Amino acid sequence: MANNQNAMALRKARVRKTLARRENGRPRLSIFRSSKNIYAQVIDDTKGVTVASASTLEEGFITAKKTGADKAAATAIGKLVAERAVKAGVAEVVFDRGGYIYHGRVKALADAAREAGLKF
Repeated sequence: MANNQNAMALRKARVRKTLARRENGRPRLSIFRSSKNIYAQVIDDTKGVTVASASTLEEGFITAKKTGADKAAATAIGKLVAERAVKAGVAEVVFDRGGYIYHGRVKALADAAREAGLKF
């Protein structure tokens, strides 16, 4: 178990290090994926502020009794966080997959955010 956590931490650090070189002042779209939910944040690292966020733990998902562990939920969260970011004045971001493979729910969230108006 500890080896898996160390490997994940190393991948996450490697991804963030690469993003720090490429960001050019753009905020970071960071995701966290658990077994039951998915979370997304647009973070401005220069100011240290979260510009927009969305997760499957919000009222709309909990009251609809939808699961947060499928591609449909990831797509909805991607659209929601992109709409909130665009409303806050952010048009371009850097995608921080957080050490996760760009596949499945992570890819669905990224594609939905692109369709909703974020550029990365």
